[in-house]
Amino acid sequence: MLANWRFGIIGCGSVADFHIEAIRHIEEASLVVVSSRVEAKAQAVADREGCAWTTDYRELLARSDVDIVCVTTSSGSHAAIGLAVVNAGKHLIIEKPISMNVNDAERLVQAARANNVTLSVISQRRFEAQNQAIKRVLDEGALGKLLLVEVSLPFHRSQSYYDSAEWRGTIAEDGGALMNQGIHCLDLLLWFAGDVHTVFGKVATQTHEMEAEDLGLAILQFKNGAFGTIMASTSIAPGFAATINLYGEKGSIKLEGSTIVHWTVPGRSEPTWAQAGAYGGITDPRSIASDFHQSQLLDVMASIESGDEPLVTGEAGLRAVQLVEQIYKSAAEGRQLTLPQYKGE
Repeated sequence: MLANWRFGIIGCGSVADFHIEAIRHIEEASLVVVSSRVEAKAQAVADREGCAWTTDYRELLARSDVDIVCVTTSSGSHAAIGLAVVNAGKHLIIEKPISMNVNDAERLVQAARANNVTLSVISQRRFEAQNQAIKRVLDEGALGKLLLVEVSLPFHRSQSYYDSAEWRGTIAEDGGALMNQGIHCLDLLLWFAGDVHTVFGKVATQTHEMEAEDLGLAILQFKNGAFGTIMASTSIAPGFAATINLYGEKGSIKLEGSTIVHWTVPGRSEPTWAQAGAYGGITDPRSIASDFHQSQLLDVMASIESGDEPLVTGEAGLRAVQLVEQIYKSAAEGRQLTLPQYKGE
């Protein structure tokens, strides 16, 4: 790997801390510059990390000593800032979700391709050992025909969380339990089970004063014939770890948080490792470790050098947003929908 990949970060809120911590622990990476609209935030981070700062991210993008840019701003600004990054010829690591709608996601994916830069959406849970093990088993066909995948995300967020910023809980800038908190599980769902064919969704705002949903439900059928169910909420007190259950014709795997709680896979012994059980974000979005952000940044750095695609592509981020968008549309229209094929395919 090259001696030094030079990073810039746009956005100095709490999410940026995971990226900064990850960069700090990668020997081949250095943080060159940070940007925030709030001067005090940018300066404080720069003073702490010993890097440059600016309140205009376009100044960051104009620098020749920045190779990769992490966008850690509020969700509604991801697409516009991401487009500016790739059009400046910089590689882009963008926080989830890639955008708030499929049209913006498509524009960003196509612009990255046109500018010949790498685009990766933060879906760090793919790098957790238990999820890697599950993916290998599925790819090898050890569960046989996949029958059903169940996703449940019974999280809790207080009203004060949504009141802490004007954009929180808005459809345009934040999204609800599906787009914000649930997007990681939806990415795993799509990674494990493949593309979705049909969806029927329901959403509601039951316990919070906000625009977006605090409860989202969906019944899916995948292109491979398997069925799926989704429940994502920020109204479940006191909050519990997300679960993903996979049922195949030959066996089953049940995942609770980051721990495999059931493993029946013919010919495959249950994997064990020291990090099992590490999980956060149930009630506090900041209560997660930066280890897997570090893994994803390393993967992106390696993919740029090799010319291969990163494990999490822009298209993967697009598909997760497309699924949420179709759940919303199905709920609004009260009918089952067939997911449109992504135009880039």
